[in-house]
Amino acid sequence: MLSVETPQDLKNHVGADCGVSDWVTVDQEMIDKFADATGDHQWIHVDVERARKEMPNGQTIAHGFLTLSLVPLLSAQTLTVEKRSRGLNYGSNKVRFTNMVPAGSRVRLHQKIKEVNDVSGNGVQVISEMSMEIEGQERPAMVAEFISLSFA
Repeated sequence: MLSVETPQDLKNHVGADCGVSDWVTVDQEMIDKFADATGDHQWIHVDVERARKEMPNGQTIAHGFLTLSLVPLLSAQTLTVEKRSRGLNYGSNKVRFTNMVPAGSRVRLHQKIKEVNDVSGNGVQVISEMSMEIEGQERPAMVAEFISLSFA
């Protein structure tokens, strides 16, 4: 984990590897709750019996956006700013869902700082390279350039 005192200190860590988060299990209950929250009840995510018969691995898979939604939770384990008044998700330059996350899989986030720029209000914009790894898989579930704002 990379820990800095102030948002401005992040400028000293461009190119730094922040490391990886702990593993988190993406189980069927989490997938079902995400489906309820978003209204995306496509059978590949929520119909366990049909997936057993029709999916290549015989399992339901997590929504790509569920995988993306884990970034704030897991990035808190890879990067901390001790003296920060607030942080905001600003968006992303690109997101790719490169592998399926079968129900019951464990995932973790790998983060690298790509760019840090000053923004008004005594803050910085941080562009990070994020990769959501799947335990036991070579190819990640997701790769993204994630943009956040951090203010002193």
